[in-house]
Amino acid sequence: MEEINSILSGILLPIILVASGIYFAARLRFFYILHPIRTWNCLWEGGKNGGVSPFRALTVALAGTLGVGNMAGVATAITAGGAGALFWMWISALCAMSIKYVEVRLAIETREYTEAGWRGGAMYYIRRIIHGRWGKLLASSFALMCAANSLLTGTIVQVNSACAAFESVPSLYIGIPMGICAVWITAGGGKRVSNATVILIPLLSAIYIALSLAIIFNNAERLPEILREIISGAFSLSSVGGGIGGFAMTRAMRFGVTRGIFSNEAGCGTSPTAHAMAETKSSHHSGCFGIFEVFADTMILCTMTGFVILLSDMPSLDGIPLTLYAFRTLAGEWASHIIAISVILFALSTVISQSTYAIVSLEYLKRPAVKILYYVLIFAASIWGSIMSPSFMWQMADLVIGLMTVINIFALLKNKKEHFPKRNVPSVR
Repeated sequence: MEEINSILSGILLPIILVASGIYFAARLRFFYILHPIRTWNCLWEGGKNGGVSPFRALTVALAGTLGVGNMAGVATAITAGGAGALFWMWISALCAMSIKYVEVRLAIETREYTEAGWRGGAMYYIRRIIHGRWGKLLASSFALMCAANSLLTGTIVQVNSACAAFESVPSLYIGIPMGICAVWITAGGGKRVSNATVILIPLLSAIYIALSLAIIFNNAERLPEILREIISGAFSLSSVGGGIGGFAMTRAMRFGVTRGIFSNEAGCGTSPTAHAMAETKSSHHSGCFGIFEVFADTMILCTMTGFVILLSDMPSLDGIPLTLYAFRTLAGEWASHIIAISVILFALSTVISQSTYAIVSLEYLKRPAVKILYYVLIFAASIWGSIMSPSFMWQMADLVIGLMTVINIFALLKNKKEHFPKRNVPSVR
């Protein structure tokens, strides 16, 4: 599996994401970069009365991305790829913004109204874009992988990281309550999920940003040194990942891009499921929410985590333990306790968000009866995540996300003429 991931994540995904991100950005005339204020204004005028608001849908999407990916994912990327991995996270985020805009906009344009409200996502537009038997097969395969991913990266990864935040507490004491809460909230439908995320996500994000900024400002004199380390590490060829025929990617690029994907989910087609639930003014306005999702996740929270870790003395730790160590040494024991509690709440919000994606996928597959079984699997995955090996977990996560990304990007690129014509690129005036 490691060899497959070294090819898929180490070579193919960085090329695919960067190239397609630049392509879509050019098709969009780089509007979100050239007109950031106008893009920002779209967030305030994008809602409609009734149903799930775009902001609530955004918090559900952010619940699936913020938290463990920003803490464990960034720590793992820096440990494996060095400080330069943070630079490639920034590059992947700039490219990911255009990809996220396109996939969210398509999710709005191809969604369907059901008794439970609006339902949409990558499987819906894959079926519309790729005609015939192959379209149905790829859409169904994506839906199955989305459901599997919700148990793997959406539950097992999250619970494992939450348990790592409290090493002195028996893992099952964390896994069991998280599983029960996740099942109860998810079973309540989209409204109960959004009611939870609309409270948890803004609060937890504000606390994390405040603590990180305090540490960064207190060590402002070291920022030039950190920036030099990031830039030099980004282009260092001293540690090279796997390649084919002499072609290789640096470990900084590999882990920066793959962990960036894990953090903001752009390109893998999961979070458009949340945005598709919203009562929105237009698909363009929802797309702008998708851009903000990537910006908040990677450019803000991942950057702050990376700076805090690099400001510490970087012991031989990885994942959540490394992040907690950095906060503890730079701000005190109390800060690490706050972050540890935040990890559990962030992880819980991700579990319920990803579980919502899985429920929509099962509905798409016309398997509503499987919902009861899925709730059992959420609880089982919470138990498994509290006791399994993190190394195997990350390998499986890279593989599943990589396959989903390849299918989703293929559909987005094939869509370029039929559903997303150049003349329909939105004006942001």
